[in-house]
Amino acid sequence: MGASHRLRCCAALAATLASAGEPAQARQPGLLELSLEELGNISITSASKRAERLSDVPASVFVITGEDIRRSGATSLPEALRLAPNLHVAQVYNGGYAISPRGFNGNAANKLLVLIGGRSVYTPLFSGVFWDVQDVMLEDVDRIEVISGPGGTLWGTNAVNGVINVILRPAAQTQGWLASGGAGSREAGASVRYGGRLANGGGWRAYAKHTRERRHETAAGALVDDERRHTQAGFRTEWQAGRDRFTVSGDAYDGRRGQPLPGTISISGVNLPLGDISTSGASLVARWQRALDAGASLLAQAYYDRTNRVTPPTFSEQLDIVDLQVQHTLHPLDGHELVWGAQYRHARDDVTNSAYVAFLPPKVRHDWVSLFAQDELTLTDRLRLAVGARAEHNDYSGAEFLPNLRLAWKWRDDQLLWGALSRTVRAPSRLDHDTYVPGQPPYLLAGGEGVRAETADVAELGYRGQPSADTMLSATLFHARYDHLRTQEIAPSRTFVYYANGMQGDVRGVELWGSWQTMPRWRLNAGFTRLWQDLALKPGSNDAAGQRAAEGANPKRHWLLRSSWDLAHDLELDATVRHVSALSNPQVPAYTSWDLRVGWRPRAGVELWLQGRNLDGGHGEFTGVATRSELRRSIHLGLLTRF
Repeated sequence: MGASHRLRCCAALAATLASAGEPAQARQPGLLELSLEELGNISITSASKRAERLSDVPASVFVITGEDIRRSGATSLPEALRLAPNLHVAQVYNGGYAISPRGFNGNAANKLLVLIGGRSVYTPLFSGVFWDVQDVMLEDVDRIEVISGPGGTLWGTNAVNGVINVILRPAAQTQGWLASGGAGSREAGASVRYGGRLANGGGWRAYAKHTRERRHETAAGALVDDERRHTQAGFRTEWQAGRDRFTVSGDAYDGRRGQPLPGTISISGVNLPLGDISTSGASLVARWQRALDAGASLLAQAYYDRTNRVTPPTFSEQLDIVDLQVQHTLHPLDGHELVWGAQYRHARDDVTNSAYVAFLPPKVRHDWVSLFAQDELTLTDRLRLAVGARAEHNDYSGAEFLPNLRLAWKWRDDQLLWGALSRTVRAPSRLDHDTYVPGQPPYLLAGGEGVRAETADVAELGYRGQPSADTMLSATLFHARYDHLRTQEIAPSRTFVYYANGMQGDVRGVELWGSWQTMPRWRLNAGFTRLWQDLALKPGSNDAAGQRAAEGANPKRHWLLRSSWDLAHDLELDATVRHVSALSNPQVPAYTSWDLRVGWRPRAGVELWLQGRNLDGGHGEFTGVATRSELRRSIHLGLLTRF
C-alpha cells in the first residue's frame, strides 16, 4: 500500500469517527490548561525514590508530560525523548538511536540507566540500551522523568550520566476503548487498548500495537538496509486491599529489522550478506506497596525479563534477568526523611558465537547485590541536606561504593538553589570483558580480563524557580572527573588488542531550559546545553582512536525551541526547532531541524493531526557520510479516538 493511499484511508477513517457517538472516557487536561506553577508542583519520584514536587528537587530534572508527548506527534519512545533538552538524541537508523546526557554518546552508549514501568531495560551485554525493542503505548505514558547527572546512590551502577524513568498511567485512568493510528511517507502504525474495572475496585488494561518503518536513504540516494517492523502487546492490573496496593504488568514483543552498513563482515575483501536482525522478548513485573503509620511506606518489587536477539552472521543471545528489590521509607526522627533498601539481580546470558565474533565463555551467570540508604535532613525551614550511599557488588569488578551529598536552599517558595557532590560507577560488561574477534584463535581482539569499572566524581550547582508569574527557569553547571575509561590497548607482542582502562579526563557543561507563558493560549519552551570535554590517555596507553571517539560523538552545543499555541478550543498548532552542532568523530555536519504539527478535535474523544517532520529538507545525525541515514522531509497523518 502506497503512502498516499494510506493517507487517504486515514482521512476517511477520521471523518467516520468524527461523526460517531460521544466517547465514554473523559479527555486528559491539556498542556496549556496547567499553569507554570502547577507544572512546578508535578510530583516526581526518580530523584529521591519518593514523591516530591519538581520545584523542590535538588537535581537537574526535566519532566516530559504525557501531554507534551501527544502534542509533539512522537510515534516512538526515542522520538519522545527529543523533547528533553538535557539529552542528545541522534537517530542512526530505524530503531537505532544514540542517546546520552553529558557526553559519551554512541551506538553503544553505556552511562545512562533507563527504566520503563519500574523495570530497568539496560542490557549487561554492553551496559547500554537496545532502543529498537524499547516500546510503549505512548498514550499510556503519564510522564518521563529525565535526570542528567549521577544517580548511582539510589539506582546503582550504570546511572553515571543520567536516569530516564518512564512512568505509566494507573489502569484506573485508562478505562474504555482507545484506538490510534497513523501513516505517512516514512512509517505507518496502529495501536488499540481497552481498560476495565475489577470487582474489588481495581482496574486493568490490555493493549496491542504494530509499527512498520520504510528504508532510509543516504545523502547520495543509496538505500539503507534498515526496514523495520515491531509488534508488541501487554497488560496492567492493579487493586487496593486496605493499606496494600498491588500492581502486576507484562509485555511481549516480536520484531525484525535490516542491518545497515557499516556493520559488514568482510572476508578476503568480499562483503558477506548480513541478513535481518530478529528480536523477541517478554517481561512480567509485580509490585506491592503498603502504607505504614506516620507516613512511612514499604515497597517490594520483582520482575522477570527475557530477551532474544539474533544478529546474523555474528552472534545470537538469549538473556534472562530476575530482579528483586525492597524499599522502606520512614521518618525515624523529627526532621529526617529516610529511604533505604536492597536489590538483588541475577542474569543468565547464553550467547551463540560465530567464526567472526565470540563472547567467551559463551554462557555466564551474573549476580549484582546492593544496599542503599539516603537520609534527608531539614536543617531549617528553608535548608535541606541529603546524605546517601550505595554499596554494590558485581562479578567483574567486585565491590563498588557510590556516595552522594546534596544541599537545597529554598530562599523563597518559588526559588531553589542547590548543589551536589557525587561519585558513581559504570561496571564492566560482557563487551568489555568477554569479547574476542575473530571467534577462534589467533585473536585480533582478546577480551579484557583485567578491565576495571569506570568512575566519575561529579560536582553540580543548580537553580530552579519562577522569576515571574509567567516564566519558569532551570539552570545547572556541572564538572565531572572521569577515570579508568575504557580503551583498546595494543599488546606488547603487537599481534592483538585488548580492553583496558587507559583514559581519564574532565567534562564540564551548562544546562538551561525554561518556559514562558506569553498569553493564556500560547506557551514557549526553550532549552540549551553546552559541553566542554578534555579527555587524555594515561601514560602507557596507545589507544588514540578511543580518545577521538569518546570526544567526537558529542555535539558541543544543542538547543531547541517549542511553541504550543491553541488557535481555538478544538484547534492547536505546535512547532519545534532543534539545532545540533557538528560531530567530529564520526564527522556529521551541524543541522537545524523544523517540525510542525496541526491538531484538530472535531468531537470529544476524537483527535486528528497532520505533522511535517524535518522541514529543513533533511539531515544526517550519526555515522559516516557514506552509510549515514538521511532523515528527509516527511509528513504524517494521525488519528486517535476514545470510546
